[in-house]
Amino acid sequence: MKKNYYLMSDGILKRKENTLYFHNKDGKRPIPISKIYSIYAYGSLSFSSQAVHLLAKEGVPIHFFNYYGFYDGSFYPRETLLSGDLLIKQAENYLDHDKRILIAGKLVEGAARNMEKVLSYYKIENNIDEILNGLDSCREITEFMNVEGRIRSHYYDKMDLILPEGFKMEGRSRRPPKNMVNALISFGNSMIYSTVLTEIYNTQLNPTISYLHEPSERRYSLALDLSEIFKPILEDVAGEGFRAGSQLLSFK
Repeated sequence: MKKNYYLMSDGILKRKENTLYFHNKDGKRPIPISKIYSIYAYGSLSFSSQAVHLLAKEGVPIHFFNYYGFYDGSFYPRETLLSGDLLIKQAENYLDHDKRILIAGKLVEGAARNMEKVLSYYKIENNIDEILNGLDSCREITEFMNVEGRIRSHYYDKMDLILPEGFKMEGRSRRPPKNMVNALISFGNSMIYSTVLTEIYNTQLNPTISYLHEPSERRYSLALDLSEIFKPILEDVAGEGFRAGSQLLSFK
């Protein structure tokens, strides 16, 4: 069974035959390439060109995060699951306004329903269904984004009813997050984005063509679209899901 590997300390990734070794001041740890699904580097990571060749050959991405845990970028191996037909259809659905807003609406609804499920799980009353009715009158992507923003703001306002004393959100804040809860949410968002990007890599979808978030240079906007759906369930309720099937390499 392949696993996600989280490298939590500084080190060097080297290759010997078909095995990678993670070296740092505390020693080295073998990582058989056949067991790696993806790598998440939270420390300063150096690697040899031979290690990169092996990772590329096996289709293993590496995601890099900075000192504060924010996503920096990815080593994204050359795509092998190519489909010109699917690429054309993705582009057609983006260019066709009616099809795009249909997809965008489904993405917002999927995220909203999962936020609703989280609050229902904790038996917290909410107005998400009422706000979601606003999708019926949306005809532009900015309007869908506005509804999504209102739902998420309402959702975050309810989070302090779930969280224990001394560990409250007190409103969403970013760059920098003003407290531990906001820092944890930002960290979780980075993990979900990179996890979704890994899954897209294992399909024939193009990660730069998106429907809710505007496609732009230097970002995989489809990962942003799909991440919205999974954030409430994976991040807010099932944090253990990040650790299931994963391996931490820290040598601490």
